[in-house]
Amino acid sequence: MLNWTFTRSNQLTDLSGPHGTSLTTTPPEPMPQPAKPRIAIALGGGAARGWAHIGVLRALDEEGIEIGMIAGTSIGALVGGCYLAGKLDELESFARSLTVRRIAGLLDFAIGGGGLFGGLRLTKRMQEHLQDLSIESLDRPFVAVATEVHSGHEVWLEKGALITAIRASYALPGIFEPIHANGRTLIDGALVNPVPVSVCRAHEQQLVVAVNLNYDLYGRSAVVKHNAGMETPDEPARANGHQSVRLGMTTAMVQAFNIIQDRISRARLAGDPPDLALHPKLNDIGLSEFHRAGEAIDRGYQEAKARLTEIRRMQEALIR
Repeated sequence: MLNWTFTRSNQLTDLSGPHGTSLTTTPPEPMPQPAKPRIAIALGGGAARGWAHIGVLRALDEEGIEIGMIAGTSIGALVGGCYLAGKLDELESFARSLTVRRIAGLLDFAIGGGGLFGGLRLTKRMQEHLQDLSIESLDRPFVAVATEVHSGHEVWLEKGALITAIRASYALPGIFEPIHANGRTLIDGALVNPVPVSVCRAHEQQLVVAVNLNYDLYGRSAVVKHNAGMETPDEPARANGHQSVRLGMTTAMVQAFNIIQDRISRARLAGDPPDLALHPKLNDIGLSEFHRAGEAIDRGYQEAKARLTEIRRMQEALIR
């Protein structure tokens, strides 16, 4: 009968054998933890409210949640493209520096073009940071959504000049001139896909998070029965306790576009929902209030922070 004992050096020794045979054992190495899956993020359109995307991306980076792909529409393409190009700091600094007067200085009034503003001054500022960058040079997939003006086709810009793709995606009809690229005339992608979840799905992404900037504009989908009485321009009509105001041309176009965008996003997200949707509270920030960037960024940050537990839970579910 053998007499075995353990020594402090983790040696297993046969005390009864003639040669005192010893065997050294190595403690098992801990099993490596599987990497958490990256998320694909769909950044929606929403004009000035889109600065909230910066706050969302900041929060995800702080928590170490890796982003594997970005699909962006309109200002979502601007923020997403700058993020993947490593220019988010510069974009945030620019956004927070905006004032009403400075915004006016960046827009060049265009007569006879496809929009009220040519946007050349704004483009020049973008070129300082994004010139010569291509989408293919980014370290992760990026898609900017635009609309082909003649056919109405949804166009996914996933190759070529990054700055051209971004400009095409935010070319709001009647405001900014359309972008001509490779034989196509492109305008704002929010006309066809305001929150591009479907783009991420088409790229076979496992976990898709959407940022919807217009979710809390309640009542936009209501149907109202109304009496079309005589028009009384000298007595402004009152509806729901709010006095109506005369709309300027730019405001009227932007508001009409926002209604279209809201209706389309409701329909598309119902048919192809994300795994998780973030809804920053932005209903009091007007579409043209780009000077309120600080508020929008902070609200995007707060919304992402509040939903971190859900994001982590979904990541863990995929690795079980």
